[in-house]
Order: sequence, then structure tokens, then C-alpha cells
Amino acid sequence: MTDIITAVNLSALDLNLLLVLDAVLSERSVARAARRLHVTSPAISNALSRLRTALGDPIVTRSGRGIVPTPRALQLGPAIARALQTIDEALHGDAFDAARASPTLTVAMADAGQLGRLPTIAALLATEMPRAQLRVVNVDTMVALGGLAGTEVDVAIGMHDPTPQIHRQEIYEEHFVLVVRRGHPRLGRPKRSTTSQLAEERFVEVHVAFGKPSKVVQRAFTSAGVIRDIAAIVPTFTAAAALVAKTDYIATLPRSVVDVLAPSLGLHTLSSPVKIPPSPMMMSWHQRTHVDPAMQLFRDVIARATKNERS
Repeated sequence: MTDIITAVNLSALDLNLLLVLDAVLSERSVARAARRLHVTSPAISNALSRLRTALGDPIVTRSGRGIVPTPRALQLGPAIARALQTIDEALHGDAFDAARASPTLTVAMADAGQLGRLPTIAALLATEMPRAQLRVVNVDTMVALGGLAGTEVDVAIGMHDPTPQIHRQEIYEEHFVLVVRRGHPRLGRPKRSTTSQLAEERFVEVHVAFGKPSKVVQRAFTSAGVIRDIAAIVPTFTAAAALVAKTDYIATLPRSVVDVLAPSLGLHTLSSPVKIPPSPMMMSWHQRTHVDPAMQLFRDVIARATKNERS
């Protein structure tokens, strides 16, 4: 029964009264406690009256111009001071130290970004926040984890539409090119292809997120009057590049991917009448991480790293 009574009394207690008690015990003066808390002396006296009722103890008695704590108040004083300090630390946290901080920072990006941008991001992060752990997930995983509104992903890089509570910043443009394998029987020579030639070939299409093709690529081929014959649909640009290297298919790939994979896979960039406009790549993050110092530095690292890696 005693525990129940204590819980009820604590739940009914105005915790601001504990701030008053801490100030009064520290200052040993109602007037000085009032100045410290930026309130009037009568407000302090009223709070002490409420504390006496709540705790069943006089708390302090007057002695000349000062006050003297009761044994009960002296017993409570150190515990209340520690509790208030703990609450203050929890609310304000320690000062952020990038050299010692060890957060896990999660970024979602397609494999094009992982190939072309991630190494530079990781290298700069290792300099700016050396004890941080970088976690990378693909776009499908981000969606499955609840997107940026969830708690698993801190930053996403890609072509994202405006969404409530989501901040966006353009960090670079992705340029797309058509590729075939070197030695392609019809398109392997370094000459400009025609729309009629492209209409006769078969293509690999990349669906980055849950079966969604690139609208930018689709519109470009439609504008050029080319109806693509899709031979294969894959979830990554890397898979598309590997397929093209072993077949006579054509793929539309980010130039950053081609720059990395073309030498080893033997890919050839195709001069084409299809004009695919560059796609602005956005860095997006949720309002919940907007003011966090580690996340702010993480986003700054991404922006600086990709600024020097524009296609």
C-alpha cells in the first residue's frame, strides 16, 4: 500500500517544485532562489507552501535573514540535485564531438550510387567522423523498412518527389548513355546509331524500386519514336551491364556506372539519337533527423563528396 501511495503522490506532484527546492537549498535564501529562477519571492514562498503539503514536512525554517533546511530537506537535496542534472543531460545531451562520435549512419541508394559515389562518400566520412559506422541499403530495403519516415534510414539519394516532412537537396546530376558490348555485330563500331536500328534491337531494362521503370528513359525513347523490345528486366544497373557484356542487348545506364564497369566488362558507349536528359539526384531526409548534429555532418559529407563527383 505504501508503494501505491508514493506513486500517486509523485504523479500528482508538480516537478517544477523540485526546481524550487533545489534552488532554495543551494542559495539558502528565498530572494536569491527567486533571482536564480527568474521569478518573484512570493512565487518561491508559494511553491514552498505547496511542497510542505505534498511532503508533509516544513522543508525550511527561518533563521534571521536566512533559512535553515529541515533534516528531511537535507536528505532530499542531493538526490534531487542528481535527478535534475540527469534530466538536464538527457534533454540537452553532451556536446557533439565528431572525432569521438560513433553513430550508425544509414544511407539508401541504388547500385549506381554505390558504384560511382559511395567510395568518395566513405573516404570523406572516415576523415570527418572516423568512428562512425556507415550502413548502406538499397532502395527496396528502404521502402520495406518504412522509408525515411521510419527509424532505420537516415538519408536517401535518388530521384525523389516532394513529400511532407521530407527535406530535399539536389547534390548532382546523373547522365545516362546507351551501351552495347564491344564487338556487337551491328552496333559495335563507333558510329552513330539510327532510330530504325535501335527499333530492331532488344533491350535490358532496369527497375530500381519494386518493378518501376525509369520514366525519364521511357519518355526519351518515346520522343525519339523508338519502341523498345524488352528482352530482360533486372533490379540493378550492375546486372544490366553484366547482361549486355554477354549478349547483343542494349542497356541504358548511368555514365558513372559505365565509367567503372566498361573497362572490365568490355562495354561500348553507343552514339544515339535518343536524347535522355540528365536526372537531378536528390539527397532526402526526414524532419526527425533535421537538427541532429551527427546527421547534419553526415549530410554535409555526402553533399561535399558528390559535388566533386558530378557526371
